[in-house]
Amino acid sequence: MLLRALADTSRAVGAEPARNAKIALLAEYVRGLDPDELSAAVALLSGESRRMRIGVGPAALRELPPAAAAATLGVRQTEETLAAIAAVHGPGSQDERRRLLAELFAAATAQEQSFLGAVLVGELRQGALDAVVADAVAKAAGVPAADVRRALMFRGSAGAVAAAAMSGGKDALRSFGLEIGRPVRPMLAAAAPDVGAALERLSPAALEWKLDGIRVQAHRNGDDIGVFTRSLDDITSRVPEVVEAVRALDVRTAVLDGEAIAVGAGERPLPFQVTAARTASRQDPVRLRAEVPLRVFFFDLLHRDGADLLDLPAASRWAALDDVVPAEFRVPRIVTGDAAEAASFFDRALDRGQEGVVVKDPAAPYAAGRRGAGWIKVKPRHTLDLVVTAAEWGHGRRQGLLSNLHLAARGEDAATQPWVMLGKTFKGLTDELLAWQTRELLAREESRDGHVVRVRPELVVEVAFDGLQSSPRYPAGLALRFARVLRYRVDKTAAEADTVSTVRALAPPVQ
Repeated sequence: MLLRALADTSRAVGAEPARNAKIALLAEYVRGLDPDELSAAVALLSGESRRMRIGVGPAALRELPPAAAAATLGVRQTEETLAAIAAVHGPGSQDERRRLLAELFAAATAQEQSFLGAVLVGELRQGALDAVVADAVAKAAGVPAADVRRALMFRGSAGAVAAAAMSGGKDALRSFGLEIGRPVRPMLAAAAPDVGAALERLSPAALEWKLDGIRVQAHRNGDDIGVFTRSLDDITSRVPEVVEAVRALDVRTAVLDGEAIAVGAGERPLPFQVTAARTASRQDPVRLRAEVPLRVFFFDLLHRDGADLLDLPAASRWAALDDVVPAEFRVPRIVTGDAAEAASFFDRALDRGQEGVVVKDPAAPYAAGRRGAGWIKVKPRHTLDLVVTAAEWGHGRRQGLLSNLHLAARGEDAATQPWVMLGKTFKGLTDELLAWQTRELLAREESRDGHVVRVRPELVVEVAFDGLQSSPRYPAGLALRFARVLRYRVDKTAAEADTVSTVRALAPPVQ
């Protein structure tokens, strides 16, 4: 099937506001696919191709060849080319990626170029990401949506799961399980303004330190050990400390969830940027280890010696974790329903330089890939991960720099209102950060309106704020109070930014 048909489907789905109608359109398209192109088509529609991290930035898409006059590009050919681009590494890789990308776009019509560009920069605005695509595959295959979602949790690939569903139905889907060496999507936490509010939702509950590091998932199969990030990237060679900690455990097979964090004098945690730079670097790990040592702390055990534990209550998983992992490699935890005891634990975490706590339901299973009610994060200040949708040119010493940021949360419906503005801020920006964000935002420029530069909503920024107030100026009816930039979350995509529902949950109740 030609890529043109997929691009047409994507555009039709994007124009349809109702979720069920989106699912119906996608299901009809999926039913018409040949088996050999099904996986590729679903990978493109679900955003899976974007997660291949092909190393092509927005700037590269501004230097494309003219569009083809006629549609000849196939879906499978497109996905294979993207996979080839993702596989290019080493000296000269940037030029080779651009060459392959130019060949791909030269074979695409204008409409196909537009679709491909949206796929590659994560701007596929048809609302057909994993959740909707999973439901569409279930409808097309005539299988329970829950079976598709569970298979996706284990396999991680929407394309592979779709192929299994269409060819083998429920039996094929239920054959998917946790595989040692293949990471599952991590369970995520909702947010609460304070420990007391979290305990009102979960009590008694477990409280664990919230470390400001990077999420790691460690897999062990005998002597083979793999370490993966929250985005499922393999960083095993970069984190020898984590590998050694896992190798020292008295287990044959295991899958552990935790955090790796750079530490300084007195084992105090270093800023997140230090951890991120250390774990992202491909330089000599022996030298980096000496310069910036890492510690790993595990808080969950998903598999142990042949037994999968994901569906067990959290308390059972913790008992298994405590039996396997020494205390020095475990996140500190208490279980309580007492607000005073919880507040004291929270204060101790802050005193040790940690970010806050995560409040967890002892009865909850491990909900991989979902931000459910079983985990609630609490920080000492309100913070949100928001997306920059525009910026304003600065004045005075900031003349010539993009300064005042327009901040938005993800909307509840990606088709009708993808981004919901919550306010602006120019506070917290160092000279270095101002220069960096000016370069990055200009590379994403879409249009200008006087002193405002509107940009593609790609950069995620973590902001702290003192609270929320009612505001008729903004579509959510809420505005951030005294917002200030903490850092850019280069480890997150716009799809992982906080939603407007999360923001509303932090708002004080109406009196």
